[in-house]
Amino acid sequence: MDRRDSPILTGMGGTAPRTYPTSLVNPVLTAHPRNLGAAAPSGSVKLTHPGKAIIAGGIAGGIEICITFPTEYVKTQLQLDEKANPPKYRGPVHCVQATVRDHGVRGLYRGLSSLVYGSIPKAAVRFGAFEFFSNMMRNERGQLSKGNSFLCGLMAGASEAVFVVTPMETVKVKFIHDQTSGNPKYRGFFHGVREIVREQGIGGTYKGLFPTILKQGSNQAIRFLVMNSLKDWYRGDDLSKNINPFITAAFGATAGAASVFGNTPIDVVKTRMQGLEAHKYKSAWDCAVKIAKHEGPRAFYKGIQPRLLRSSSEVALAFAMYDELVLLMNRI
Repeated sequence: MDRRDSPILTGMGGTAPRTYPTSLVNPVLTAHPRNLGAAAPSGSVKLTHPGKAIIAGGIAGGIEICITFPTEYVKTQLQLDEKANPPKYRGPVHCVQATVRDHGVRGLYRGLSSLVYGSIPKAAVRFGAFEFFSNMMRNERGQLSKGNSFLCGLMAGASEAVFVVTPMETVKVKFIHDQTSGNPKYRGFFHGVREIVREQGIGGTYKGLFPTILKQGSNQAIRFLVMNSLKDWYRGDDLSKNINPFITAAFGATAGAASVFGNTPIDVVKTRMQGLEAHKYKSAWDCAVKIAKHEGPRAFYKGIQPRLLRSSSEVALAFAMYDELVLLMNRI
């Protein structure tokens, strides 16, 4: 049969078949008409404009940190609790009990202001940068390869580390560390920032920049890789399939847990470099060597329990809220 007279191309109401130029006919379709039902996967991933990502990410980040901050407080206290002192806390539960006993429940939220001020732009930069880079690397159906997903997450994490996270984390760690001293000197967020800049200059808010870039870059690389891989697995061949927010949250919790096991040692070094006793270390490498020498390998996983709880819940909430906010903006 001439390909131009294929019944696949026959008009619905006419008696004579429609004819098409041979150059417009797909030879694969006409050669295998029985396989049409098993054609290429349906739908495609809808790209998100970086502007929408910035807005949705900022809102999601602000809400998420207010919910999960106590776990961040406990994690930071345990990481600052050096064995040589000896340690003040026997574990996460004891840390919570001691803090509430000495400072009340509000003590678990010391340093929250620095994270609230920083979490909104941090999440905005993270999601905005990821969408910006990923939109340039997706294929024609909107898919990201696993390698590109990891790379985009790495660049998103590095972006948030440089523009937001390093100064925010430095102030937060100093606030929390200051509370454990006998005579706290910071009266609030802006007073603390002013004192840090006055004593150490702008560079004082960029302590631990290199380990922070390593931490945030590896964090987001692992999270976005795991998250996008799970989404691709769930959607299967239908890339336009919507995902229930509870399923998105479960995927986010898994991604958050993976990042914790992958880079907690970097987080411990970063925290020590940003504490009030950072002067003891010549560099991030010197800090890591001294931790290994004086406290042992297990010290690199100090605070992993509260960090695991916080990161899993943080990433679950952030990704679920982000996706829903983007859908809402698309409807509007």
